[in-house]
Amino acid sequence: MSSRPRGLAILGSTGSVGVQTLQVVRTFPDRFRVVALAARTSLSSLRAQVEEFRPRLFSCGGTAEEKTPILSAGSIECGLDEMAADPDVDVVVTATAGDAALAPTLTAIDAGKDIALANKETIVMAGRQVMRRARQKGVSVLPIDSEPSAIWQCLEGEDGEAARLIITASGGAFRHTKLSDLARVTPEQALSHPTWSMGPKITVDSATLMNKAFEVIEAHHLFGVPWDKIEVVIHPQSIIHSMVEFQDGSVKAQISPPDMTLPIQYALLYPHRVYNENIARFDPVAAGSLTFEPWEPDRYPLFGMALDVGRRGGTWPAALCGADDKAVEMFLAGRIGFLDIGRVIETVLEDHRNVPDPSIDRIMAAAGWAKRRAEQAAEA
Repeated sequence: MSSRPRGLAILGSTGSVGVQTLQVVRTFPDRFRVVALAARTSLSSLRAQVEEFRPRLFSCGGTAEEKTPILSAGSIECGLDEMAADPDVDVVVTATAGDAALAPTLTAIDAGKDIALANKETIVMAGRQVMRRARQKGVSVLPIDSEPSAIWQCLEGEDGEAARLIITASGGAFRHTKLSDLARVTPEQALSHPTWSMGPKITVDSATLMNKAFEVIEAHHLFGVPWDKIEVVIHPQSIIHSMVEFQDGSVKAQISPPDMTLPIQYALLYPHRVYNENIARFDPVAAGSLTFEPWEPDRYPLFGMALDVGRRGGTWPAALCGADDKAVEMFLAGRIGFLDIGRVIETVLEDHRNVPDPSIDRIMAAAGWAKRRAEQAAEA
């Protein structure tokens, strides 16, 4: 392992994944150097991070007055693209939600930076373009999200193609809720995830199973596995994060408690596995039975819809991401009900005009249009 600390740019540093990434940095202060931190709105949290880690660069929203305490700590404000291309950055951690990470991810790839990827939308919206450019530039895309990380870990060291990928899902907050009661569930209930502690957007996506559709699309692009060889099963304990079946029928599973620290550390220190006392260990006796169930189409109608859209390609996935982003935002704000998330997304997709083989600009435009159309659909 190189003695030089790896320079990190963390996009979304105040969110769940960003905070846990900085915990890994605290654990291994000699191996990492925080060069840049970016947050959208959590200025007080960002200020505390800047004061602790002293990054040279930062990015955030807010007024000039609100940014003054951060500037007084000595960091320089810049845009995400400038941050991603900075010569002191070796790895860009994309821990934002939504489409904000796509442009800086491509900038980072063009600048030869490795990507530690937690942002699902980057690959869902532009997986073909991102992975093609990464191959051209010799850049590694290292998944941080637990399920694609589990697939990656299972595939490591194998010289044959996978026969099947099995992605697990907790089922979200409403796995046992009566279908007749789903129209009345609240944002607070949706955010009460049974096994994971995550950001609000992905927690709601877990309740609709949209996040699993995104992970199937991710797996298709990240690992080059055909659509019909990727399956999803409900695994309530969230201990097995994914499984890979090989041609001889053997199956490898990646098993660990539901905590993002391990996949984050694996990506940042790859190919080395290093002891970290803060990573919880799997105790098979304490875990007890590990169970699996099929997912219910009537409970999770968005899963099939999203997967169909992902298969179509073009700008369809971008429209899906934009519509879902805005619909979840409106649900969390109390503007629409839980079941209206699907209604809004379906309305947006019915009106979408696909662009085959789109440019990145067209992809971003489709996502932006979908957000605006979702606003209109909510008011209808």
